[in-house]
Amino acid sequence: MKLFDVYPLFDLNFVKAEGSYLWNDKNEKYLDLYGGHAVISIGHSHPTYVQRVTEQLHNIGFYSNSVKIPIQEEVAQKLGKISGYEDYSLFMCNSGAEANENAIKLASFHTQKKKNICFIKAFHGRTAAAVAATDNKSIIAPTNESDNFIFVPFNNTTALEEAFKNHEISSVIIEGIQGVGGVQIPEPSFLEKIRSLCDEHEAVFICDEIQSGYGRTGKFFAHQHASVKADIITIAKGMGNGFPVGGVLISPKFQAKHGLLGTTFGGNYLACAASLAVLETIEKENLLQNATDLGDYLYEALIDDPLIHEIRYQGLMFGIELKVPCAPLRNKLLSEFNMLTGNASCPKTLRILPALNITKTELDAFIEAFKILSKSNL
Repeated sequence: MKLFDVYPLFDLNFVKAEGSYLWNDKNEKYLDLYGGHAVISIGHSHPTYVQRVTEQLHNIGFYSNSVKIPIQEEVAQKLGKISGYEDYSLFMCNSGAEANENAIKLASFHTQKKKNICFIKAFHGRTAAAVAATDNKSIIAPTNESDNFIFVPFNNTTALEEAFKNHEISSVIIEGIQGVGGVQIPEPSFLEKIRSLCDEHEAVFICDEIQSGYGRTGKFFAHQHASVKADIITIAKGMGNGFPVGGVLISPKFQAKHGLLGTTFGGNYLACAASLAVLETIEKENLLQNATDLGDYLYEALIDDPLIHEIRYQGLMFGIELKVPCAPLRNKLLSEFNMLTGNASCPKTLRILPALNITKTELDAFIEAFKILSKSNL
């Protein structure tokens, strides 16, 4: 049997990782400025992460959610405290797409309505409802096509109001920052309008913080820069630092009942151990402040570079839009400087999503490489 061919692959086989670095099978060292799509939040093989998961594995790795799993409650309490959503409930699952599926379904159960507003350039996952809410026709199978998802332009208040006027809306789902869309940041006033329209029309405000959450932007959640509260918040990527885990934060306005949501693997002992390690490290190492400080540092170092058209960023979530397609630059960063970066649906946008504990020294290496390539005109 062979693997199903779903991704174009770099010719790299990593066998070791530590902090912001990876080593391949030829013992060549690479600087990770992408974290596998913002998954590596506290650095590869962080000692707290390794210790927590190892100790848990020695005790018990799995049993189903038919028994008490106290470590789930530890995760919920710690997450509530650090995020500022202490009065919300947590449902643990396995991925961002699964989190969004449950969020959209929970909203519909609550409102008894079908229609959902989503946004141009959105990416919410590849499963049934999540992909229907994703603005990419090439990954939507015929069975996933649905008129229950209404796409409106990002940051367009008039179009948003029209959608509410013309449809019975169950939910609005928006990314805290659009990642795949090229690091597009919602205006605070736009998020405030979503909040007010959802209140007015008894719809649910879902904030997808799968990539933009967990301290990535210097706040625990990106939407907190706008001082709004979402009814449902979905999380995943940085939550487990590489261990598959996702979650849904649920407002107290939603009444839980048995059978409403469910999962086999969600909230298993190992996922919870990984999640606790991430939260403990974010708190102990003050990584929200580090994300803020080093994000500003990187922005100031690059903003005047003549190759750059625009930098869109909050904390350590960067979309560097070039005046030319970014693929040649990205390839040369990899081949000539051993640096891993990301792209986006915008062909000119380079995405930078490093671990939240990256250092100035490591960013300086990237800044120097970027400027060398910029001056050489690639």
